[in-house]
Amino acid sequence: MSGAGTGRRIDSHVHFWALARGDYGWLTPDLAVLYRDFDREDLAPLISAAGIDAIVLVQAAPSEAETQFLLDRAAQYDRVAGVVGWVDMAAGDAASRIDALAGNPRLKAIRPMIHDIPDIDWMLREELAPAFHALVAHDLAFDALVRPAHLGALRRLADCQPDLRMVIDHGAKPDIANDRFDDWAASMTGLARDTPAYCKLSGLVTEAGEDWTEDRLRRYADHLVAEFSPARLLWGSDWPVVTLAASYGTWWAAANRLLGGLDEAGRERVFGGSAAEFYRL
Repeated sequence: MSGAGTGRRIDSHVHFWALARGDYGWLTPDLAVLYRDFDREDLAPLISAAGIDAIVLVQAAPSEAETQFLLDRAAQYDRVAGVVGWVDMAAGDAASRIDALAGNPRLKAIRPMIHDIPDIDWMLREELAPAFHALVAHDLAFDALVRPAHLGALRRLADCQPDLRMVIDHGAKPDIANDRFDDWAASMTGLARDTPAYCKLSGLVTEAGEDWTEDRLRRYADHLVAEFSPARLLWGSDWPVVTLAASYGTWWAAANRLLGGLDEAGRERVFGGSAAEFYRL
């Protein structure tokens, strides 16, 4: 299935990890299909089959050591166009840490693991302001790993940091499995209408559950397309997390069908152009 016409196809959300590194607190043996190492050898045939030209590696552990691990992987694998890393944004020296990381041109963004932080307003804490200012100063983006409960705070953050380039990961993880749509949809409409935020069309199958169907995903995907438009929508696999519910190829094919109503230019944006623009690839 072609998916993105003649433009460069980019998967905006991929994870590599090595269990022996020991800093993936969330990654436990009960997540059986995920509890092993994942690296380029596993991914290469999958992106080849889908015709993906480049990927963005995204952090999966709250440590700068993992960020360096991903930057090292990027240096060794020419398909990696950029890295989304992690830094302790609440640390007193967060700005200087970002300054140092920004010296590597492969680093494109920072992602705190907000969905694991109990305080839904954490991102609005005053001590984070220097870190956000440092991101802006280095033209680094901010990946917002949030759930629907965080969207009010995210909107306030966008107002407080108007120069911050922000992308909402996984469509803000709507509760598709329980068919919770209206409040999520209203919040996403507001963010799309009133801020310059981008959004990732990723992670939906895992939020829909093991018995997901394209019909169940469709109104969520349609809403993101309608509100953010292809110009601010990035496709991502969320591999290997996606394998909790679907294979790489299954989600790739489903996304192509979900976006079947777009014209060629729109498809090229979602399947590559938007990621290239947002992450400065």
